[in-house]
Amino acid sequence: MQRNFILTDVMKTGNHQDLEGFIAMHSMSDQNFHTTGEYYTLHNYDLDSFDRRFAIIDVRYDNQRITGNKEFHVELKKRCDLLRSQGFVFIKSTPWESLYNINNTILYPEIEIEHIKWSGGVSWFWFYMYNKHAGKSFNFNHDTKQFDFLYLNKLTRGHRKHLFDLVVPMLTNSLYSNWDEKIKLPLEYELPWAQDYPFRGMDQDIYERPYNDTKYSLVSETNDTNDEVFMTEKIWKPIIAQHVFVVHGNYLYLQKLREMGFKTFGSYLDESYDLEKDKQERSQIIARTCRGLLHKNWQDIYLQTKALRQHNHDTFFNREKLSFQINKTLKLFLEFADRG
Repeated sequence: MQRNFILTDVMKTGNHQDLEGFIAMHSMSDQNFHTTGEYYTLHNYDLDSFDRRFAIIDVRYDNQRITGNKEFHVELKKRCDLLRSQGFVFIKSTPWESLYNINNTILYPEIEIEHIKWSGGVSWFWFYMYNKHAGKSFNFNHDTKQFDFLYLNKLTRGHRKHLFDLVVPMLTNSLYSNWDEKIKLPLEYELPWAQDYPFRGMDQDIYERPYNDTKYSLVSETNDTNDEVFMTEKIWKPIIAQHVFVVHGNYLYLQKLREMGFKTFGSYLDESYDLEKDKQERSQIIARTCRGLLHKNWQDIYLQTKALRQHNHDTFFNREKLSFQINKTLKLFLEFADRG
């Protein structure tokens, strides 16, 4: 059994409890992880007794609030120098973001130090949504439908605008939002404890009514890049709701879902968009897929996919399958520490 020590927040600027919860859900029988978010308690540990020592630096765009604090940066460098002298290796943690976003955004605090990046990948939001919703009782019902699509757009992104312009003619009988166009859902389809949907804070909450009253989710993911797959709450909400979905996301996004144990709807709708590398053409195929769905019998699709949708729901709440994906993330950190 190898022992790993992780200081989960060098400067205590982030939500280290979430990171510790993620790490605790691993299922590697040959690895033990001891975590703490308290830098000033390190003297209580026999650090030499651990096979590996990690220190996590919380780096986010939101941390710009501390950029002008010279004292903070002096202290950060002092702590990192001391930790490095004690054999720690460093992780810059931004699991709420894709690797693409991390590489194309200025994140704070800025410090030059050898490190590995902790991006969201496919496991972070699965963990977060599992942790938030496991054990809850939802009232999803797909017997009757008033609307065609549930299509939610928040932050303005180029790929979202392109697809929105393609599909908006099809949305005359749909529930959709677009922050850039100041289009919001009708108030009765917002979370009942919110007068209006806030810019932050409720993205991972689930309200049954929009899913019960719409036939299909058109999922507008964070990125449409070709070199990674980043999954957020945007896919996990329709899976929890047992909703039929089309995804505007990364190249091979659906293939990755299937590799993780989920099933998709290729027998019932055109999913060839997942194999298209050209982003513009991918959007065109998605638009054609949505147009095709308008001419299909949604009752038949829901009847024929009942077992598939239940499988996806059950897979999402399968702790063992989630742990397997968490293991993959943690193994990257172990390999970084062991790289010679």
